[in-house]
Amino acid sequence: MLMPDNHDTSILVRGVNWVGDAVMTIPAIRALRKACPGAHISLLVKPSVRPVFEAEPAVDEIIDYDDRFRGIRGKISLAAFLRKRKFSRAILLQNAFDAALLAFLAGIPERTGYNRDGRGLLLTRPVACDGADRKVHHIQYYLNLLAAAGIRAEYTHPRIHLLPEEREKARESLSRLRRPVLGINPGAAFGSAKRWLPGRFAGVASLFIRDTGGSVVIFGGGGETDIAKEIVAGRESADMLDLAGKTSLRELIGLISECDVFLTNDSGPMHIAYAVGTPLAALFGSTDPLLTGPVGEGNAIIRKAFDCGPCFKRTCARKDLRCMYAITADEVYESIRKILPQRKAVFFDRDGTLCKDADYLNAWENFELFPDIGEVLKLKAAGFSLFGVSNQSGICRGIVDEPFVKQVNDTFLDKYGFDDFYYCPHCPEDHCCCRKPEPGMLLSARAKHGIDLRASYVVGDKDDDMLLAKAVGAKGILVKTGKKMGSIHACHTSDNLKDVVEYIITHG
Repeated sequence: MLMPDNHDTSILVRGVNWVGDAVMTIPAIRALRKACPGAHISLLVKPSVRPVFEAEPAVDEIIDYDDRFRGIRGKISLAAFLRKRKFSRAILLQNAFDAALLAFLAGIPERTGYNRDGRGLLLTRPVACDGADRKVHHIQYYLNLLAAAGIRAEYTHPRIHLLPEEREKARESLSRLRRPVLGINPGAAFGSAKRWLPGRFAGVASLFIRDTGGSVVIFGGGGETDIAKEIVAGRESADMLDLAGKTSLRELIGLISECDVFLTNDSGPMHIAYAVGTPLAALFGSTDPLLTGPVGEGNAIIRKAFDCGPCFKRTCARKDLRCMYAITADEVYESIRKILPQRKAVFFDRDGTLCKDADYLNAWENFELFPDIGEVLKLKAAGFSLFGVSNQSGICRGIVDEPFVKQVNDTFLDKYGFDDFYYCPHCPEDHCCCRKPEPGMLLSARAKHGIDLRASYVVGDKDDDMLLAKAVGAKGILVKTGKKMGSIHACHTSDNLKDVVEYIITHG
């Protein structure tokens, strides 16, 4: 069974070495945090993937597995360092023999990992591998490891946390470009069998600029600058920006989050895109999207099936790369056109905005709609979709029944034309990705309903609502029907819902 959780428990998590894999471990790390809220969780990873976790609230500490610890002497030195930390258990997400050996040499009493690569004797809790474990998506693969160790490991969507200043910096970097912005990642570190042709990326870029009037940004690592230059081919201007080799990984994460849509091979940036909520079209050749493909709604997977694939080879054994040549620029552009968010919307906070704030509304007798609630129907007539976005921490605190929350929200769906109603049932200390001002609820709406967040509004009575608008590039309107009469983060302040509706219709 799982060791009892207390504030003295110290857990070492051995992370993985590649950016895409790192993103896919996020749900497992958060499941571990949820199961052990009082534990000190340290993540041991190579510096190359550290940026994925730098703002991750589920992790207390990141230990760099850097060049100091190379070779036999380095590993002995690292094991000695870890031994001094007196970790009570180790969770080995990495499959390598090296991970188990380090945990063993560090004297960590409980060591959990998959029993593979000859390391079973080094583990106190070896988890069997029967082949079926490698036929599930890698996100589930890591969750299954925890489940086998007695840790409740429910699936959650991977989200990379970004700080407000990181979002603002990325937005400023792209501010000269016309919207919508298509991000393109033409590289893939694994090998040429995962890379589509640069000329076809260029074809998609031309179609996008011509048809949408928008812009294209090319991303890539330092070894992919030649591919980027071939796509840009001297056309870098107001509608084409080449950033290949010019960003840190953390900057790349922020920039991808600011794109309206993303086109990529199966690669680290592909995983980043779905983890920051950017709609993406992913090209697959030698690999299998069922194992490493994008997760969540609002994405497109483009691949051609041949009897030789998926082969998982770095280079094409047949020397013809037929699985990539068969994908045309026209069909890729059509996939992008379908997932490009184009609907405008208004997102309303609930308590204090649509109805009076009853401080944890939990009974119908305390539910009082504002008298001008019917005005929101004018927004539907003006072409806006309507959504509710509400923090409901009363659910996790046991103050409010979740079925009651859903019944109240259904009132707005049934009577006032709302297209959907999102709520966060978590407590602030859960550090979830959906509690305002985190953008999770709005990103879910974009994925499901195709919402152009930058053409949309967020209406609420609190700073968190205005900061939510800032997080996604929407316009925030503070309405003075709650406890706050103004906000420095608001684009506009209104007295009531009627004024809100008039302002939005006037300003579009």
